[in-house]
Amino acid sequence: MQVVILAGGLGTRLREETEYRPKPLVEVGGRPIIWHIMKLYAHYGFLDFITCLGYRGNMIKEYFLNYEAMNNDFTIGLGVPNQISYLNNHDEQNFRVTLANTGLETQTGGRIKQIEKYIEDDLFMVTYGDGLADVNIGELLSFHKEHGKLATVTTVQPPSRYGIVDIDEREARVLKFGEKIKDNKWVSAGYFVFNRKVFDYLEGGHCILEREPLERLTAEGQLMSYQHHGFFYAMDTFKEYTELNKMWETQQAPWKVWK
Repeated sequence: MQVVILAGGLGTRLREETEYRPKPLVEVGGRPIIWHIMKLYAHYGFLDFITCLGYRGNMIKEYFLNYEAMNNDFTIGLGVPNQISYLNNHDEQNFRVTLANTGLETQTGGRIKQIEKYIEDDLFMVTYGDGLADVNIGELLSFHKEHGKLATVTTVQPPSRYGIVDIDEREARVLKFGEKIKDNKWVSAGYFVFNRKVFDYLEGGHCILEREPLERLTAEGQLMSYQHHGFFYAMDTFKEYTELNKMWETQQAPWKVWK
């Protein structure tokens, strides 16, 4: 089964990094965040990826074109014909990565529509190129197959942005000063599973997946929620970029489920 990664956005809220490179290449622990996402799926046996490129997509192409040389020792014979012999193997053996240009201004639904021709099976998965999680992909896929609907979205309960304070309103005395707690509402974390019939709900470059297509699937009772109670963190700002790197450096990175 193939995994589609949306990797074409501008990443404007992380301008400190994305001014020079696309967000999927922003590094966490010395590796692009797209590498971390792929490693999660690969841990569950999914090694076939399609990346939907847009902003600075040529840099993502260059990253994968140079992957063997940058992650192996090698011997190169100069002259004509030249020859390269790789002397060791990296851990990403048998990954298959399709790099598809889907346009600079194309919206998420339009990007997915453009790679329809590359989808080989009835089911495929989709996620964003900036969100890390410890989602059990095997359980997610089983959940999707069991309910039999066209689409599944992974949902999480985000923590409140603010610390919670309990107050005695009559005396204005603080009774309890708490850490941030999780809201009762569930939000999308990506990590979708789709039946290929979902392509019928997608249109051209202006099509935003999160609006009309998913709203229509919801109205028709075809969208189900896989509720994830574990770790999820989207890298939208420089603060979040810093926090993810700190987690990795202190070996407290819950998304690293691989060895």
